[in-house]
Amino acid sequence: MNTKTALLDSAEHAARRRGYDGFSYGDLARQVGIRKASIHHHFPTKADLALAILERYSSSFMAKLSEIRTDHDTASAQLNAYIQTYREALHGGEMVCLCVAFSAGRDSLSQPVLAQLMKFHEQSLLWLKAVFDLAAADASITQVGRPIAEAAACLALVEGAQLMARAAATTELYDMAVTTLQARLR
Repeated sequence: MNTKTALLDSAEHAARRRGYDGFSYGDLARQVGIRKASIHHHFPTKADLALAILERYSSSFMAKLSEIRTDHDTASAQLNAYIQTYREALHGGEMVCLCVAFSAGRDSLSQPVLAQLMKFHEQSLLWLKAVFDLAAADASITQVGRPIAEAAACLALVEGAQLMARAAATTELYDMAVTTLQARLR
């Protein structure tokens, strides 16, 4: 693994555990085994690093959503896989999705990072809207209202459930929070 990838991995892990403000270049230098000045060679500012990890995370997450759509025919199966993706991101309650971590600490983020965060949420909403559009056609999710409103409620639910689960350091609260939504899946 090259130094830049190691830095991205370390920074993502730290941000998902402790938030944007919960790590420094000094922390990363110790973890990766390089000098702090070497980090500035790859990422002149922490904002540059944050943007790079968020772009990489967003790309990976959107690829996962594409895979879910390909692997599952029904809206209920797609939504269940989405819910499980957020659950797995918790790592037993020790972490949250990078976008959840960045959303919680948004006041410290640069404008380019905030723009990328908004793009992530917009893409997620469009993907979820398509799931609920499909649900209206295949009836695999009960009581479907307006697809875009369903998408927004679903995104808020899984991201909020992650925050509760992280605060308690357990997935139990996440599982409890998504139970009502999962009960709508056929």
